[in-house]
This record gives sequence, structure tokens and C-alpha cells, in this order.
Amino acid sequence: MSGARSSRPPSLASPEALLARAAPGPRDPRPGISGLTPVSLGAWLRDRAAPAYRARQLSDYAWTGSATSFAAMRTLPAGLRLELEAHFRADTLVETDVRLADGGLTEKALHMLDDGTLVESVLMRYPARVGRRERNTVCISSQAGCAVGCPFCATGELGFGRDLETAEIVDQVRYWQRHMAPTGGHVTNIVFMGMGEPLLNMERVVAAAAALTDPARFGLGARHLTISTSGVVPGITALTALRPRYTLAISLHAARAALRDVLVPLNRRYPVGDVVEAASAYGEVTGRRVSYEVVMIAGINDTDQDAAEMARLLRGRLAHVNLMPMNPVAHTPWQPSPPQRVAAFAAALEAVGIATTIRRSRGTEIGAACGQLAAEQAGAPSPAAVADRRERLERASAAAVIGSGA
Repeated sequence: MSGARSSRPPSLASPEALLARAAPGPRDPRPGISGLTPVSLGAWLRDRAAPAYRARQLSDYAWTGSATSFAAMRTLPAGLRLELEAHFRADTLVETDVRLADGGLTEKALHMLDDGTLVESVLMRYPARVGRRERNTVCISSQAGCAVGCPFCATGELGFGRDLETAEIVDQVRYWQRHMAPTGGHVTNIVFMGMGEPLLNMERVVAAAAALTDPARFGLGARHLTISTSGVVPGITALTALRPRYTLAISLHAARAALRDVLVPLNRRYPVGDVVEAASAYGEVTGRRVSYEVVMIAGINDTDQDAAEMARLLRGRLAHVNLMPMNPVAHTPWQPSPPQRVAAFAAALEAVGIATTIRRSRGTEIGAACGQLAAEQAGAPSPAAVADRRERLERASAAAVIGSGA
């Protein structure tokens, strides 16, 4: 696509059109070319007696070129292009709609996959300033929907659809790289913080991360890639055994077990203490500071007691806390914490030596919280369903707050 910015590029479908066509369909059995390892691709080409340099040509197209079809790879022989088309997909993203916010600094894509599944990714631009280079961070999805069901997350409202293939994960990054290339931009950071729980699709997430940080493929530095989890302890342990250089991010949200049961239902299976111990082991083995993400919800998890409990839980660990106001999500009774409350919470953590950053919300006018665009396909639930959900959340959160003495 061109480098010109518009809220709806002419070559792309409108969100309404994508949503109207987003219905489950048959899966394309051909794997995406970006999901193949160099060894697998080389073996496939050798089986067809192709010269070794064809692998380099094809890799250049896949990772640095603008072609999204094998037909457009004109330096490859016509016969090889036809064979590639028969066995692989050049791109697994069938159609994409882009919405802009923050004066063009935030762009959110709604991608349709071959079976009608919708997933989302976000580009966040951070212009250069004194002492800091320009950053272009891409937030990508690892699943369609999510089974964890955090009540403040729009993806949780969708429920779980399916795991994404390795190429479907990687192609979100390739999309944004092509998008920025005409203006000289490039992806500098990647975060697995979009739709889904990455460590519940671990094999493909690890394969995608390897492709994105392989110097022979996308070539991003491992320290510039973050894998986020709501606390899948076996996945954290397995990731630690690989000894990667990625940043691990934990969606913490509350240090009090009873409250985290409400905010992160997975806490009932993997309690917060076990999650932090596993994350700390990752930090010790890799030497990488663990990020702890906290969505700040007014009157729920932003109290003085919450700050004290979080300080106790993380004090002395290789940790960095990111505080961010909750993005308003339909059908929940909660509101974002006011700035002064977030600042007081941060001060309490910093007072015991825990590095803390206050993040501002990006792209709220375009529904940049993961899952908000895809959730439109489901339509609004009935008023009775909304009221029932609100009542259950209010009861559960009030019981958690009172039960732990806040």
C-alpha cells in the first residue's frame, strides 16, 4: 500500500465490509511462506533442483520486499512461481482495514484471514526526542479471541476462536513493515500483547519470535521483542528453559489473590505468587528485567492497600512496573483511575525501589484496546445480558475488595 496516511485507504476494505464478510469458512491448507524455517525452505527448493540462490531471492521477497503474491516475484522463474503458489501462501492476511488516531501516531489494523477470522494489530509511533531514537512498536495477536476472559479486556468478550499459525502471527509484522517502507520507516519493537494468550499457543509463538529475531529473516534484535502472558506458569517455565533474550511481560493487574481472581480468572489455576516466582526465575536465567503490566481501574485495584501489596510482592526482584489507565470497554461497570491516583500508586512502588512507568492510553478513539474492533462483528448483547454481566462483576469485585480488607 502507499505511504500516504488516510483513515481508509482506497485499496482496503472498510471495517463494515470486513465485519459483514467475517464468517467462519474452510481453512486454506497451504502454509504461509513466512512460517517456514530457512532449512525447510532450502530443502523444498533442493527437491525441485532449484539453485541455492533462489532461497536467498525468495527470502528477500518474504522479509524485505513489497510483494504479497508469488506472481509479483518477477525475478523467479514462472514455473517456480506456479509451484510456490500451489504449495504455499505468499501472505496469510487476506484483507486489512486501518484506522488512525493520535494524529497518525497510532494505527490499528483489522486483518481478515483466509477462513474469515478477524485479528488485530496496532502500530504505535514514538517520534525521536532528545536522548531517544524514533521507535515504531507493533503490537500483534497470537490467537483469535482469548480463553482467559479478563473482564476489562475487549478480547475477553469475544471468547476463544482459534490459535494463529506461525505465518499468521509473523505476517502482521510484515504488513506494518511494508506499510512504513515507502516513507523510510521500519519496525523497531514488537510486543505480543494483542488478541490472545501467547503462552497458550506457545509452539507457534516461539517459532514466530525466532523468525522475527533471526538475522537471516526479519532481523529484529531479541531485546526488542516482548512476550506477554497473563500467568501461564508452565509456559513461563518452558520459555525460561529456552534461555531467550526476549522481554517477558506479566499481565499482573493485582497483587491480592482474591482481586486477581476477578481481574485475571487464570489466577485461580496459577496463583499470583507462583506466577511471580516463575517470572523471577526467567529474569535470573536471562538477565532480563521482567515487566509487570497493571491496568488501573478506579476504586478496584488502585487503592493504597493495592499499592502496598504490590510493593511487597515485587520488592527486591528484577522488575519494572507499567501502569496504564483502563481503556473503556463496553458492558463493564468500571472506569479508568484518575491521573492523581495513578501517580500516587507509582510513588508507593518507587519508594521501595521498584522502577515504575506511567503509560498513557493510545488510540482510544479508534478502539485500540485489543479486541475492540473485532468485537463489533458480534453486535451488541441484549440489555438484559449487559445488566447481568455488570451485576456479576460488581458483586465479585466488591467481595474481593472487602474480603481482602481494602
